[in-house]
Amino acid sequence: MTKTEFSAHLDDVSASLKPFALKLTKDNEEANDLLQETMLKAYTNREKFAKGTNLKAWLYTIMKNTFITNYQRMVRRNTFIDTTDNLHYINSSNNTIYNLAFSSFAMDDIEDAIDDLDDVYRTPFMMHFRGFKYHEIADRLQIPIGTVKNRIHIARKGLKAKLKVYAKN
Repeated sequence: MTKTEFSAHLDDVSASLKPFALKLTKDNEEANDLLQETMLKAYTNREKFAKGTNLKAWLYTIMKNTFITNYQRMVRRNTFIDTTDNLHYINSSNNTIYNLAFSSFAMDDIEDAIDDLDDVYRTPFMMHFRGFKYHEIADRLQIPIGTVKNRIHIARKGLKAKLKVYAKN
């Protein structure tokens, strides 16, 4: 295959590679760079392409491998190596790791808040929490459906007030 024929085939296939580049990089400019780098590698290695094989698949493989190589290079570049004698700071980060104690305290507070509700509000709320529909709660408690909705609303409002410590800002 001549250089001209190969270039023409590259032009035909290049449009279908752009969505794949966008999927890999999640950025339009980086996708354009990746596409350009892929085309350059394909053109410089055109003698390795076997005529009669799938050019598109070959280009996808080049693009994927180029992306992986660039990613690994970026990770290596951003790796922090601590040369100090104090080994305490090696691999330390600004991230906080939470254990399950916080959720245990939260569950205790939620259970206490539910227990503090009046029975009139707690019963319909817990039934609704366990999956009962409004009409089923109304039938079981023999009260109007509007009253059921109102009591569940009041229970939620009370719980929200007591548990505002856990609300996200």
